[in-house]
Amino acid sequence: MTELILIRHGETDWNRELRFQGHVDVPLNATGHEQARRLAERLAAEQMVVDHLVCSDLIRTRQTATPSLQVLLPALHIDTLTDSGLREQSFGIVDGLRVDDVKADHADAWERWLRFEADYGMPGGETTRQFHTRVMDAVRRIAQQYQGQKVMVVTHGGVLDMIWRTARGTGLDGPRQSDIPNAGLNRVRVDGDAVQVLDWADVRHLADLPEQPVYDQKKLLVR
Repeated sequence: MTELILIRHGETDWNRELRFQGHVDVPLNATGHEQARRLAERLAAEQMVVDHLVCSDLIRTRQTATPSLQVLLPALHIDTLTDSGLREQSFGIVDGLRVDDVKADHADAWERWLRFEADYGMPGGETTRQFHTRVMDAVRRIAQQYQGQKVMVVTHGGVLDMIWRTARGTGLDGPRQSDIPNAGLNRVRVDGDAVQVLDWADVRHLADLPEQPVYDQKKLLVR
C-alpha cells in the first residue's frame, strides 16, 4: 500500500488563454510560481513527511515541485525525479491552440471532442483510453517502486482526472466530474489495482489568489 500526494502543476499563461497545452513545454506564470511557493509553505507548516517525489518531465510540473522539494527532500535534485508517463494527454494537431482557434480551424475534431468518448483522440494525439492506460501504468509503477511509502506526485490535470475516474469507477466516457485546481492537494492510497481517494481538491493554501477560469477546471475542455 502506497500513499500518493497528488498535485496539479501551478497556473500557466496558457491556462489563462484557454489553450491546449498537452505535451508542449509551457512554464508557470507569476501566479503559478506563487501557488508553488504557497504549497511548499503549507507542507512545511504541516510538517508533511514525504519519502519521495516524482513529477512529469515537463517544465510546469518541475517548477511547481521545486519549492516543495527544497523543503521536504533538499538532498535530491529535481532532474532525477521525472517520469514521462506522468505527462499530460497528447492532443496532436491542436496542442498549443486556443479553444476559439480549434473551433474555427478544426470544427469536426472539436465536435467529436465534446462527446467525451473514451476511444476518441484529437488527430495525431492520444485517445482517452490510451492516455488512461499510460497514466495508470505509471501510477502503479510508482506505487510498487515505493511500496509502503508516501510519495508526492506533481503532474497534470488530465492525469489526475484519470486517477480520480479509476478510484471512483466512473468509466472513461463523459466530461470530468471532479474539481482539479492548479496546485491543489489531493491524496490517494494505491494498493495493487485498487485506488482510494482520501482527500481531493484542497486549496486552503491558495486563498486570495486570482480565480482560475471555470472553463478550465471542471469539464476540462482545455488541459
